[in-house]
Amino acid sequence: MASAIQKTTLQFLKDLNKNNNREWFTENKAQYNTANENMAAFVESLIEEIGRFDEEVLKLDAKKSLFRIYRDTRFSKDKTPYKTNFGAGLGMGKGGEIAGYYLHIEPGKSFLAGGVYQPDTTVLKKIRKEISMNHEEFNSVLNDKNFRKYFTELSQDDKLMRVPQGFEKDDKMAEFLKLKNIIAVYTLKDEEVTDPNAVKNFGTILRAIKPLNDFLSAPFK
Repeated sequence: MASAIQKTTLQFLKDLNKNNNREWFTENKAQYNTANENMAAFVESLIEEIGRFDEEVLKLDAKKSLFRIYRDTRFSKDKTPYKTNFGAGLGMGKGGEIAGYYLHIEPGKSFLAGGVYQPDTTVLKKIRKEISMNHEEFNSVLNDKNFRKYFTELSQDDKLMRVPQGFEKDDKMAEFLKLKNIIAVYTLKDEEVTDPNAVKNFGTILRAIKPLNDFLSAPFK
């Protein structure tokens, strides 16, 4: 039976956001362990659901897919020791050549995402070339009714001001070539997160991203 994200897991994150210090975390380690186990079980169920349409994801380990809650504060002005969210990279990671999926659980800020995030320069150049040369196919992916049901556009975060070197300024896909991340993001309400049918519902949303992931992965196969 598919696991569900408990309301107590969201409550733990809310409490952590108000008490982001080691003393509180140590005192509430049991609550963290319960929330973390809940997330691991949910991610395991979600992996199985995604595996229905993307078998590559079945190779992933749920617990290893969950990101550590401990923050690396060495080079950050923000010295709070813990993240106030649970995140799981399901095939999508920095620099990777393979497009994937991502789950972000944070009270009031949860979302699902898919595509390629912060790819290496060489990887991004190949993807941009693929978009430029196969613009009709790329547009058909973005305009597909299943995709448009959940996503209105790709994320515009960190978008370049100008078309990158190596591409014509008047390229038909100029606005897409300026993107540094090729990702689609679906914002989740807290009630969607704790819905007993969340695994199936999330799977349906992420399934709409599969054609985009296939397009983005094509240059590397």
